[in-house]
Amino acid sequence: MIRFLLLQNRQGKTRLSKWYVPYEDSEKQSIQQECHKVVTQREAKFTNFVEWRTHKLVYRRYAGLFFTLCVDVNDNELACLESIHLFVEVLDQYFGNVCELDLVFNFHKVFVILDEYFLAGEVMETSKKEILNRVHEIDRLLEAS
Repeated sequence: MIRFLLLQNRQGKTRLSKWYVPYEDSEKQSIQQECHKVVTQREAKFTNFVEWRTHKLVYRRYAGLFFTLCVDVNDNELACLESIHLFVEVLDQYFGNVCELDLVFNFHKVFVILDEYFLAGEVMETSKKEILNRVHEIDRLLEAS
C-alpha cells in the first residue's frame, strides 16, 4: 500500500503531496524534509529504493523533480518504479512535455490524474489511454458547466 507520494524539486520544495495515511501537519513537514534528505543524498550508483523507518521509499528523478512513494516493506519495488514512470508518462502526454511549472500552476489537474491512477493508496488503473480518456472526459464536463 502506498502511504504517501511526494514530488519535490532539488531544493527540497514540495510541489505536490498526496497522503493516503493520516499524519499530523507537523509530522508531514518533518517527513517531507527527511525524505528529501534521504533521496537527494544518495549516490546515483545506488538503487532507487531505501528502507526508511518501518517502510520503504521508492523514488525516481526526472529532470529536477524527485517522485517519491512511501510503501510497505513487502511491496514490490520494481512495480512501484513502474507506477512512478507511468504517472510521469501520463503527465507528459497530458501537458505535452511536462515541466515543474505545469505541476505548480495546474496542480488541480495533476490531482485529478493522480486520483484516476491511485485509489486509497493502491493502483486503480494501469492503462495510460484509459486514464487520459477519463481526465479528458472530466475536462469536457467542466467546460460544459
